[in-house]
Amino acid sequence: MSGFWHLIVPAARFRLISGHDDLIEYTFNTGVAKHRFCKVCGIKSFYIPRSNPDGVDVNVRCLDEGTVAGLTIEPFDGQNWEQHAAALAHLSA
Repeated sequence: MSGFWHLIVPAARFRLISGHDDLIEYTFNTGVAKHRFCKVCGIKSFYIPRSNPDGVDVNVRCLDEGTVAGLTIEPFDGQNWEQHAAALAHLSA
């Protein structure tokens, strides 16, 4: 278990302010998901998920305190994610 607390946002609403040069990326299997890690400390702060390639899955635990006004937690069956992936889909803003 990685402790990744998922916040999926439309790609058009995501902006990386700094640290781009410290990221490395890997893909596997279908190549759709783009996993990005800090090459210094190894943390995965965000990635492009295969289940929602028009979005960015941000690790809430990596956000600066006070940058998000509120969150609504929605349970999700991650063990059977392929059957439920459509519930993650959203329209690009």
